[in-house]
Amino acid sequence: MGSWLRSYLCIAAFFFFFPTIGATAQESGKKLSLSDCISIALEQATAAKKAGYNLKLQGADVLRSYGNFLPKVSVSAAYSPYALNRTYTQYNYGDIARIRTESESIDLTLTTSLNLFNGFRDFASLQSALNRRDAAEFSLARARQTIAYDVTQAYFQVLMNRELLVIARENLLTSRDQLTLTDRQFQIGLKSITDLNQQQADTAESALNVIKSETRMQRSMLELLRRLQIDPQTKISLEPSPEEIKGPVSSKLDIDSLATLALERRNDLKSRDHEANAAKWQITQARASWLPRLDLNFSVTTGGTGYIRQSINGSQETEYAFPPLSDQLGNSIGYSVALNLSWSLFDGFQTRYNVEAAKISHINQRLDYQDLQNNILIDLRQVAGDYNAAFTEIETAKVRLKAAESAFAGIKRKYELGAAGFVELSTARAALFNARSGLAQANFNLLLQKNILDFTTGNLSVQ
Repeated sequence: MGSWLRSYLCIAAFFFFFPTIGATAQESGKKLSLSDCISIALEQATAAKKAGYNLKLQGADVLRSYGNFLPKVSVSAAYSPYALNRTYTQYNYGDIARIRTESESIDLTLTTSLNLFNGFRDFASLQSALNRRDAAEFSLARARQTIAYDVTQAYFQVLMNRELLVIARENLLTSRDQLTLTDRQFQIGLKSITDLNQQQADTAESALNVIKSETRMQRSMLELLRRLQIDPQTKISLEPSPEEIKGPVSSKLDIDSLATLALERRNDLKSRDHEANAAKWQITQARASWLPRLDLNFSVTTGGTGYIRQSINGSQETEYAFPPLSDQLGNSIGYSVALNLSWSLFDGFQTRYNVEAAKISHINQRLDYQDLQNNILIDLRQVAGDYNAAFTEIETAKVRLKAAESAFAGIKRKYELGAAGFVELSTARAALFNARSGLAQANFNLLLQKNILDFTTGNLSVQ
């Protein structure tokens, strides 16, 4: 007996005597529906958090742009409790005197500046910031849709692999029952040792398919946990609601209506449009340097001196008495109002370069917008074709399953009566197994294609 047959026999014996091992149902844990998984992913996903932080930053940028229309206010204060100054001076036709001065002083200044005109720079900056904020909002919405789409794909993949695992286990049970029957027939001389060995090999192959199905099931579950960004050791079980796994009933799609819907609802397309508008306003912002700037400045100053002591050549010390500092601050207030006009007549072509850079940025943004628009229309036609094909695939799988069930039932009766060989029985069982798996895959493929269609048209709802 070959080594491959011995391996199959070992696997078959293992599953025959220990049927609960390797075929254990998914460990029970927290039951999650599709909406539960999407909610968890939206809370944990890094992409959504980054998009939210970017939106918050753009909101602060809008506030800053509004602030450019308000006057700038600054306050400065200086208090010197003691100051010593030594100087030399000339008096009496050439005599030199050394003067030593000690004093206490305080100064207060309030300055405000209001820009009256700067070439519409502030207005363009505000419009650009508003467009970038709107773009960030649409980017956040699209990021949430992407997360929901990705989680839905992984969720349905787990459900499909779970269904395929159930089919593989049922196929193994059928193969075991056939092995039991063949062994009894061999004992009474109705089947040869070759038929028994072949049935044992077929049972081992079915057991191996169960192991592979369990592996695929575990891998898809880990991929779902990866998208949920929770602890991989977390025990969860999927329990979808009937509405979540209810497939569409119609395959008729109006491409023109879907194209119009996609161009209206795709948040990433809206985001690109606002980014392009923001880049257009930046052209006006760059051109502002060619125009003059006019500012209105207003300032209030006050100060006082606490005392002054002077000595000449180390003697003749004199102290000057002043009113209290509080009185001096109130009585020494001065005001100034000024209009400041500035105009850069030549800056080495720096403004020209900035304007050209802003124009090119706007052109690139528009090109990106047009490319995305074209890609949406192309993707939509491809997805619509796959969506229609999914309905045909289900109908074909149903016909194939019906034929496989009928063929297997007939071949099995013939085999039990000795009118058919094991090869025919094995082929019919394999065809039945493939037909059942194909129908399960076709049903879930329709759900996946519906999810892709909703994502492509921007019609994917995110709670």
